[in-house]
Amino acid sequence: MSRPLSALERADFSPSRYVLKSATVPACLTSGAIEPRGDGLGRAHLLVEHGDVIAVVSREDMLGSGAGPEIDLDGGLVLPGFVDMHTHLDKGHIWPRRPNPDGSFAGALEAVSADRPVNWNTTDLRRRMEFSLRTAYAQGTVMIRTHLDSIPPQEGISWPLFEELRVEWADRIELQASALFGIESLLVPEFLPHMADVVARARGTLGAVTYMVEGLAGHLDAMFEAAEARGLDLDFHVDETGDPSARSLAMIAETAIRRKFRGRIVVGHCCSLACQEPDEADRTLDLVARAGIGVVSLPMCNMYLQDRQAGRTPRWRGVTLLHEMKARGIPVAVASDNTRDPFYAYGDMDMVEVFTQAMRIAHLDHPVGDWIRAVTSTPADLLGEGTRGRIEPGLPADLVVFSARDWNELGARPKGPRRVLRSGREISSDLPDHRELDDLMEPRTHA
Repeated sequence: MSRPLSALERADFSPSRYVLKSATVPACLTSGAIEPRGDGLGRAHLLVEHGDVIAVVSREDMLGSGAGPEIDLDGGLVLPGFVDMHTHLDKGHIWPRRPNPDGSFAGALEAVSADRPVNWNTTDLRRRMEFSLRTAYAQGTVMIRTHLDSIPPQEGISWPLFEELRVEWADRIELQASALFGIESLLVPEFLPHMADVVARARGTLGAVTYMVEGLAGHLDAMFEAAEARGLDLDFHVDETGDPSARSLAMIAETAIRRKFRGRIVVGHCCSLACQEPDEADRTLDLVARAGIGVVSLPMCNMYLQDRQAGRTPRWRGVTLLHEMKARGIPVAVASDNTRDPFYAYGDMDMVEVFTQAMRIAHLDHPVGDWIRAVTSTPADLLGEGTRGRIEPGLPADLVVFSARDWNELGARPKGPRRVLRSGREISSDLPDHRELDDLMEPRTHA
């Protein structure tokens, strides 16, 4: 005997106008239209017409008569499309041909450095990046920032390809890119002007990996100066280590304050902050708040990499001080980071996995409250796209509809039933098969 179809399975999203009845939505993403209960969620009815959300109301009678056919969600959770603000699409899926032998940070650097010069041509990059984009799209992501390895001559391959993909994917995922190179690259005098010009031509973001190298203060000034001269935002990989002496985050904040930098600044990782003495961490957090810097944590990747020693159980989780940052008003987000590459062997570009894992790893729960902002409206704001990651009248009905009715059910079964809507219409949730990339996975030793 077959089981009856659930409310979500019965739903028909094909009409040009319909009502999502008895939905559960995060009140923090609805501009105050919904009164939250203790977990930050509230009951709502959404009117969708011609691809846009027309109304979000707490009572169905507020929609008036004849609003359209009803899709009764029976309390199912509705979230806006996700914003994944820190990824590495260019590294994605190289694990089968270039695994990290010991799972360490040093092993990851060595593996990628070996793979890049011999394999990262336009065809290889395109196929792997598109595989990740198709995966993210099917699971409800609407916006992605990817970091692009920009060590010469790779920038001449990766940035033109990114510009092509941004155009090709414009109606599915909004794409941004940030340059990625070690801050010591600035020791070559011509490097920074060249790279900053590449980024500016591509309408990207200038970025670097910062650590406590000699001359760091001067390098940071040069990065800010190059960004100011070209009207660029900044996005740094910062202190991705458990060494408490790593304090480049404080130096970035001090530089931003001193220069009165007007652009957006995002910093990722900031792992060492959790290993520092409380007074030192507090001083840095005060500077970050004063500088208006946003922080993105990568909980899955950092838990994988940090404090890894063979034969020894890790003693800490690798994540930064998200609760303390949020309490100071610092915008905080979480993102997927690496996918099936030497820096993180797993991952699937699924922001539901990212959010539910972050709930567990960083205790973003009891209550969950408005932490859903960390994968929706906050990263959208940090990337300069304030209409993403919200459920509001006048915005596209780019929604993810779940059978789960609350945070507990979503956290317990993150891979449970969901249906992804773009402009109010359902898209295919079929994920690409990893076998599609098999022919790329034979390692080469030279170009």
